[in-house]
Amino acid sequence: MLMIRLQRIGKKNEPHFRVVLTEKTTSPRGKFIELLGNVNPRTKVKSLEKERITHWISKGAQVSDTVTNILVSEKVITSAKIAKHKVPKKKAEEVKA
Repeated sequence: MLMIRLQRIGKKNEPHFRVVLTEKTTSPRGKFIELLGNVNPRTKVKSLEKERITHWISKGAQVSDTVTNILVSEKVITSAKIAKHKVPKKKAEEVKA
């Protein structure tokens, strides 16, 4: 199964990420099929190949949660953002009580 996900590059304490198309079972640092963009979280610069991303999504490629949130913020796809951090059960019970 194909997956669109982030691949970390850059030095220690200077993260940069590639948005890549890869097999789901391969290592995140391994080979990728196609480079679909870059993300720099420190300068908030995102360069994405929107046409290729929509092409691969239409072909059935799955998208990771973080990449989904990036694509929603860049208006490449239209959906709701996915919560990356779940609320612990203890806090959820305290809120209900």
